[in-house]
Amino acid sequence: MAAADGGVGTGGRTGEAIAPAPFQDPLVTAAGDRRASVALKELRTLWFNTGTLCNYSCRSCYIESSPRNDALSFLTRADVERYLDEIDDLSLGTREIGFTGGEPFVNPEILPMLEACLGRGYEVLVLTNAARPMTIRRSGLLALRERYGDRLTLRVSLDHYTRELHERERGEGAWEDALQGLAWLVTHGFRIAVAGRTCWDEEVADLRAGYAALFEEIGVPVDVSDPVRLVLFPDLDAETPVPEITESCWDILGMSPDDVMCASSRMVVRRKGADAARVLSCTLLPYQEAFDLGETLAEASGSVPLNHPYCAGFCVLGGGSCSPD
Repeated sequence: MAAADGGVGTGGRTGEAIAPAPFQDPLVTAAGDRRASVALKELRTLWFNTGTLCNYSCRSCYIESSPRNDALSFLTRADVERYLDEIDDLSLGTREIGFTGGEPFVNPEILPMLEACLGRGYEVLVLTNAARPMTIRRSGLLALRERYGDRLTLRVSLDHYTRELHERERGEGAWEDALQGLAWLVTHGFRIAVAGRTCWDEEVADLRAGYAALFEEIGVPVDVSDPVRLVLFPDLDAETPVPEITESCWDILGMSPDDVMCASSRMVVRRKGADAARVLSCTLLPYQEAFDLGETLAEASGSVPLNHPYCAGFCVLGGGSCSPD
């Protein structure tokens, strides 16, 4: 694994070359090693980013969602159905559809989009903060729950098991919103999961124990030992130096490229002002042109060079994945 420090040009003593900056060349690391890439083994999960608008402005949101950021425009049911049709046409065997944002329930077509996917037999996961944009759609959600049962999962963001740290990230009132939304989902029998974070200088075992105590207190039936039901995401920080992942890293780390999220998923977005939606290699990199693979799933079926700090810090070394399983 190549080191992630260094700059461009010369500096220090006169004429002394400084190593090139990392994460520049898609094929070669700063140290001159062949960069690792990940082939799409199967499109197990297709993500739809419903848009970057959100009811919160979280302190460290990787996508900078807010009530004002519309850099990614609302997707529509027509957008979603176009890609579902392509899955059928290409016989891709996709099993899961994920919806992320922004806050998906801010999108006015979220319920029709969910219906389109559930009606075709997919397992559907929605990432939500469980606040008012979700709860004002209660009747529509109940109708989907009645028709499709546990094929619909809502994963609620709860950054920590305490009010203080959750609201440090999301703002005053977010804790009560999340707990009330969770309580409503539990009361009405929805299949739920919870997403937390590991950036609090606590051991993972202690974090899971803290969530267990909270869930027991508020009556949330989530098995904290199940990494799918309680997902704990590593921190996203593009500024902290991380190693570049080379082809030799797979053996060093005891990993396979198939373990990385982009081996089994893609994400659809519509950029503000664009005529059509686009397919990206990763849910975490919506603004980087290098990870834009084209307008179709067929175009997006190639390999992805791991040429961003998130590739190394979150996915490979952090073991992170946004996927439902």
